[in-house]
Amino acid sequence: MALKGRDLVGIAETGSGKTLAFHWWIFGFLFYSPVYGDGPIALILAPTRELAVQIQEEASKFGSHSNIRSTCIYGGAPKGPQIRDLKRGFSIVIATPGRLIDMLEACHTNLRRVTYLVMDEADRMLDMGFEPQIKKIISQIRPDRQTLYWSATWPREVETLARQFLHNPYKVIIGSPELKANQSINQIVEVISEHEKYPRCAFRILVFLETKKGCDQVTRQLRMDGWPALSIHGDKPQAERDWVLSEFKSGNSPVMTATDVAAHVKDIKCVINYDFPGTLEDYVHRIGRTGRAGAKGILIKILREAGQAVSPALLAMSHSVSPVLELWIDLIHLLTLEWSSLGWPNLTLVEFGQSSSGWR
Repeated sequence: MALKGRDLVGIAETGSGKTLAFHWWIFGFLFYSPVYGDGPIALILAPTRELAVQIQEEASKFGSHSNIRSTCIYGGAPKGPQIRDLKRGFSIVIATPGRLIDMLEACHTNLRRVTYLVMDEADRMLDMGFEPQIKKIISQIRPDRQTLYWSATWPREVETLARQFLHNPYKVIIGSPELKANQSINQIVEVISEHEKYPRCAFRILVFLETKKGCDQVTRQLRMDGWPALSIHGDKPQAERDWVLSEFKSGNSPVMTATDVAAHVKDIKCVINYDFPGTLEDYVHRIGRTGRAGAKGILIKILREAGQAVSPALLAMSHSVSPVLELWIDLIHLLTLEWSSLGWPNLTLVEFGQSSSGWR
């Protein structure tokens, strides 16, 4: 479909071959296009440094058999080598939004020649607050471009963004358009107290936590118990993050703790959500590493649709949320989206939980 020149929306679970699809498309066209010039011909946007590097690794495999060169632009690394690459004139630029805007504002490159645009894991980019940066970047790209828009989930925000930037696209859904986990992943949910979490982490795993402080604390505990554990999160320098990932992949460090910056590490046998993520989309991305709470019943629905057993403790938790509360949650979400669609200042639901007097 992409090779016909039409815009494309691809919704598919993690590990289903999206990266191969857009590389095949880009290299198929660039093989007959000018390679060098002022600015790239193809631009691939990714939400994190780790995913950008992963995409670059695959692009290098394709490019090694042709005269098509690619470079990777991301934050947390020295700008000098990246600036030199941009000046040399690469056909493909793979970038995170923030660092790319830095390069554009400093006039180290431009997007006037971009004919092929890929937005990979668009749902993650929205979750991370990149929508303003995405709009700023796309405003500098020629309007007759071809765009491929990839996402593992299809929430309303992702659909709204797609309507703004794509023209008459094909829409391909592999599986269900609803939030759904990879059925090949065995998911185990244990409802336990805070002090019971750490003893359950006694084997080789990737452990996700919500905070950087939590990563460092659990890593220290593991190392005190004799486990050669390492951690990565947003405060770590890029060189250290690359070294930690290398140690984990090689098996020298059997345990790695991380925030969602590690949501793109591949070929993991076991993932533990030490802290449940803030959104169910993040949960699907996290457990997707092994497949290559929200409102009542949503997590349970994900487990059931993936053919997984639901623990009695999790069912008991779901019953604590009343149908009236669910209705209010949906109404608040709808009003927030409608408010934003009118171009008014953004609304954010900043606190929701249960107090001694009831739900707030």
